[in-house]
Amino acid sequence: MTVFPNSGPAFQRLRTVRLALLDLHKALLNSERATYEQYYGRIQNNAQFFNLVIEHEWFEWLRPMSQFIVQMDDVLMSKEVVPAEQAISLLEQARMMFRPAEFGTPLEKGYFQAIQRDPNIALKHASITELLAAGSEPLPEA
Repeated sequence: MTVFPNSGPAFQRLRTVRLALLDLHKALLNSERATYEQYYGRIQNNAQFFNLVIEHEWFEWLRPMSQFIVQMDDVLMSKEVVPAEQAISLLEQARMMFRPAEFGTPLEKGYFQAIQRDPNIALKHASITELLAAGSEPLPEA
């Protein structure tokens, strides 16, 4: 049996969390787009939307989430062997990062507001919270 680098239990869990976070991130972007369009008018196309996401202050609170997903990708797609502790650290960071708060960091506040206004986001948050809580027990590393 061939063992691939970065394929132990921590990496498997990280892959699962990454997929859930990508789904949440997409839902947050769509929700923020709808809210943005209520204030500023229709976004003309995906190129304009992409530029707004990376440049406009409206979407600034989402950038740490985008950057975090890129960090996960870097670890998961590395051709080099990555210590399992790095995957475990990312899982812990996810547990700490995705905590909505009415009075917190811009990410925490934006996330809190999105959960309050969009039931779809609230459901995805509940799933992510459950997924991260289920993965908080120590992992056996082989």
